[in-house]
Amino acid sequence: MALIEVKVLPVGTPTPSISSYITASYQALDEFPDLRYQVTPTSTVLEGNLDQALRAIRRMHEATFQGGVKRVVTTISIDDRLDKELDMDEAVEAVVDEV
Repeated sequence: MALIEVKVLPVGTPTPSISSYITASYQALDEFPDLRYQVTPTSTVLEGNLDQALRAIRRMHEATFQGGVKRVVTTISIDDRLDKELDMDEAVEAVVDEV
């Protein structure tokens, strides 16, 4: 199981607000019920099978165009381990417990 951070950024929006474009992006994740996700103030974190997550990211990217923008920049960071299962809650707890 992988943890993937995804940032979808619409470029050339008519106003500074991009929340409606981001909403369309994360709503695309409804097509992938096996993926767990968490929306953060600046990105979305996915947890699940890497192949499925990459398909979901493509849908997120494509969904952003539905708002009428002509350019979307998507950044992906993948954390994938072979020695143990990754879980976003446990990853956060591991950091918080160190404080």
